[in-house]
Amino acid sequence: MQNHDSKAPFDPRFCRNEREVESKLIVSCLLPALGYEINMWHQEKNWRHFRLDFLTTANGQTNSQVIIEAKHPDEELDNHVPQLENYMLKMQVDYGLLTNGREVRIYQRQTGQIHLKFECFGYGIEGKIAEIKALIGKDKLFAAQSQHIIQDNTTMKIIAVYHNKGGVGKTTTTVNLAAAFANRGKRVLIIDLDSQANTTFATGLINFGDEEKDDLKDHYIYHLLRHSERFSIPEVVRKSRFSTHDIDVIPSHILLMQHENELNQLDYSRMILVQKLQAVKDKYDIVLIDTPPSLNLYARIALITTDYLLIPSDLKPFANEGLENVKAFVSEINGFRKMVQRQPIEILGILPTKISSNNKFKEGTLVNRMKNVEERYQIEVLKDCIIFEREDLAKCIEQTLQVGELEMNDPRSIFDYKSSSKAVEEFEQLAAVIHQKIGFA
Repeated sequence: MQNHDSKAPFDPRFCRNEREVESKLIVSCLLPALGYEINMWHQEKNWRHFRLDFLTTANGQTNSQVIIEAKHPDEELDNHVPQLENYMLKMQVDYGLLTNGREVRIYQRQTGQIHLKFECFGYGIEGKIAEIKALIGKDKLFAAQSQHIIQDNTTMKIIAVYHNKGGVGKTTTTVNLAAAFANRGKRVLIIDLDSQANTTFATGLINFGDEEKDDLKDHYIYHLLRHSERFSIPEVVRKSRFSTHDIDVIPSHILLMQHENELNQLDYSRMILVQKLQAVKDKYDIVLIDTPPSLNLYARIALITTDYLLIPSDLKPFANEGLENVKAFVSEINGFRKMVQRQPIEILGILPTKISSNNKFKEGTLVNRMKNVEERYQIEVLKDCIIFEREDLAKCIEQTLQVGELEMNDPRSIFDYKSSSKAVEEFEQLAAVIHQKIGFA
């Protein structure tokens, strides 16, 4: 039997319900002791379809956040670990604290799981504050986030989204994956290298009603590729409107198709994007390149420039047959990359997209198609990252805005259009898998 001291700052005997655990332990004791001022934490914080008891932040980035979940004193904490794990993994938060007043536990997210890092009794917790601060104190996490930013500044990753067959979901993948990365606190740049300019449209940059209001034709991807000295990336980049998070976009234009022969005559055109991205490598963490569904110059530039390749595919026979062309094209590009001393492209895998959500199809046909594709083409299929065909994904790009008598295009990312959509979870999972594959924490 423990000898309770009534003068102790916190005594779990005086917590009769969850609300008192929150007010007496978390608000009155832990948060001030850990250095969190009142503007650095939120109670009953809504995050998409989650409702968190507390979310703290040292400086607004996910790496400096802590989820705190309070339970009734009679509740066993073991029963609530899966819920905390779900929150931490979905939100990509590194630390979570779980308590019922009688016991306090701190978990850390590592390699796709959470691990218990610290535990103590609620009674006498004032003697454990130094240990807790060393894990989740405001100063500790602020310093860790600052170091994280310094490291990321020198590790810009470039991902090309490519398949030589059209209609497989490249644009949908590019823009929503960009939004998922941005939600994780990454600084994202999208480059549209397709003359159809679907990604430029989907990011909200084509909002003019006629040619006279076209403000893209004088500053888009062509100008970067055409001029070795003029037109740096900051001069061409636009701020997108499709996401609440800041995402930069280098737009394309339908006029791009007219310049392919011209650019083919320029020796530097294949490497110029590599050079210009190097000039902004400290500004972005992730660059996503949307590509044309072809084997043309612009597809070559994308694959010469990229570090990684993501191949969206609906896994239908016609798209599968095109994978042989993709493999041959990548092999050819790798030959050029070797000559210019660039590492071979790392293929992240085939991303199943626009997949029917019919249960019979998923359990039978889809499983067989993924297996057959891997066996025939020797490319990994990202089986845990399937993007299903959903009405929400189509509608979010089709959103419009009424401005006076004009109806303007106003596309949204799936995260901003419908945060409760199953597609949000699918793109969050895709971003998590890619983060791990490309070496981000």
